[in-house]
Amino acid sequence: MSEIIHVLLTGGVGSRLWPLSRKSRPKQYIDLFGGYSLFELSVKRNFSLTTKLNVVGNADNNELSEKSLSKLGMFDYTNIVEATPRNTAPAIAFAAFTAQPEDILLVTPADHIIKEGPEYTLAVEQAIALAEQDNIVTFGIQPTRPETGYGYIEYSDNNVLSFREKPNAATAQNFLDKGAFLWNSGMFCFKARVFLEELQKYAPQVYTISLSAWEEAKDGRLETLSSLEIPAISVDYAVMEKSAKMKVVPSAFEWSDMGSFEAIYNYLRELGHPVDLEGNMVIGCEKFTAFVGMKNSIFVCTDDANLVLQKEVSQDVKHIYQKLEHEQSLLIK
Repeated sequence: MSEIIHVLLTGGVGSRLWPLSRKSRPKQYIDLFGGYSLFELSVKRNFSLTTKLNVVGNADNNELSEKSLSKLGMFDYTNIVEATPRNTAPAIAFAAFTAQPEDILLVTPADHIIKEGPEYTLAVEQAIALAEQDNIVTFGIQPTRPETGYGYIEYSDNNVLSFREKPNAATAQNFLDKGAFLWNSGMFCFKARVFLEELQKYAPQVYTISLSAWEEAKDGRLETLSSLEIPAISVDYAVMEKSAKMKVVPSAFEWSDMGSFEAIYNYLRELGHPVDLEGNMVIGCEKFTAFVGMKNSIFVCTDDANLVLQKEVSQDVKHIYQKLEHEQSLLIK
């Protein structure tokens, strides 16, 4: 009997959540979400919907993943450790190489937050049913605002008409007004065989070199030199935007990629995290903090760096991270 495998992708630094998120502790491992990290919540959320767990990460975060899984009492899982990140297409390929051809893979990032409940369960069940028919399925989220930080999917029923890059504000509003667009969640569902066939068809170099690197891996740990030969490419560019087998499940569950402090702000506020009368919030500091002449601002406090920002421009934090990265600053380590 075929397995339904939860493939948990643990890569990514979360540069837009600096200084909370660092290379040594990316956002998916930060214990900021009701006693659990985003990584842990994803494992818990999909445990009853799948039969196996496959964790795909890299050498830098493997210890963090193992610690989180131990906390949850999860010891029976497949662990794939990349020597160096090569983006999502090779990462998913490695997971597919470990599976049987007809096994269904439910691929989720480890750094998203999703409200558990019947809406999520229904969406996964619909995706599995479509995957059983040899489709490659993506999850589209019903948009609630003209968000410029997400990619979009143009759709009709379960059919994907096009994928759209992150839009500007006017285009995002146009997408919302038309009602034929969904947020691209970055979650997928498909048979291992179908994905590998499409990868071989549309990105043959990625398939071939990834397979070669996997054959040289020992106990799920990839070797550095062979890994560096693999083209670094997202699964969207490699397969999803080219395949004729794409389907989408329009989904009503609450979702956020937690990719900005605005998303963190909204989530924490719903949990009852304090804000002042002007909507200002402090994260990471217990000291009394006062805001004067500021509205909807966020003060982020860590041991070695602080950040003050307007909630509405939280996407721009990545520019600070990029500057520090260029300077090889220890503040991003």
